[in-house]
Formats: sequence, C-alpha cells, structure tokens
Amino acid sequence: MTEEAGRAAPLAQKLGIRPGDILGLLGAPAGFERVLGNLPQGVVIRRGARGRCAPVIWFVRTARQLERELKKVAGKAGEAAESRLWIAWRKGGAPPGENAVRRAGLAIGLVDIKICAIDSTWSGLFFVRRRS
Repeated sequence: MTEEAGRAAPLAQKLGIRPGDILGLLGAPAGFERVLGNLPQGVVIRRGARGRCAPVIWFVRTARQLERELKKVAGKAGEAAESRLWIAWRKGGAPPGENAVRRAGLAIGLVDIKICAIDSTWSGLFFVRRRS
C-alpha cells in the first residue's frame, strides 16, 4: 500500500466543501471549525447559516428538532438543484438516527447520496434536491 492510499481523506474533502463555498454551520459544537481542518481557498464559514449557504451542516440533537426545523433548514441550503445539506446526528443510537434522518429528508423531496463519519461523536447524511 502506498503512503497516500493509507491516509484518510481530509474531512473538508469528505464533506464536499469546494473553493469559494459559503459553509453554513447550524448547531455545530464549540470548536467545530478546528475539526474541519484546512479548508479549500476562499471558503467562508457562517455559524447560524445566515443567508444562503452551500453546503450547510446541521447538527440535529432530537427527533422533534428534525421534524420541526427541516423544511426551514433545507431552504437555507438552497431551493435549486445545487442544494447541498448535511444532516448530522449523534452516534450511539440516540434519536434521531440514520433511518429517521433519511426518512425525514425523503419526505420533503431530498435524496441522500452520501454518508460520512464526521468525527467520533457525529455522523451525517448528505442530501440534495430530487431532480424533477
């Protein structure tokens, strides 16, 4: 195995963060910017995801929060095909889990296309708008 093959991809790459993105963080743990590591050139981070952001990483702590806020949060990630939304949940089986997050996204016209272990506490599903 080559040295390159033995290294994990940087988190920013796994999350699909691109040069010039406006990264929205909703409910991110304190210090999460450090977890992201080096970001591509020109990336701006907006805690609270004020204005349009893409991608948005939303850290959901309860099933009720997911149910009540998903449509609003999905709107922050964009209404068009370029919409990019990560919904993160705590690992370890506390609701909501992966299946609940997936069902909620599908119910409002999103499609999950990727899963990622964000860190030792959080996992996430990446959603985009369903094509017409």
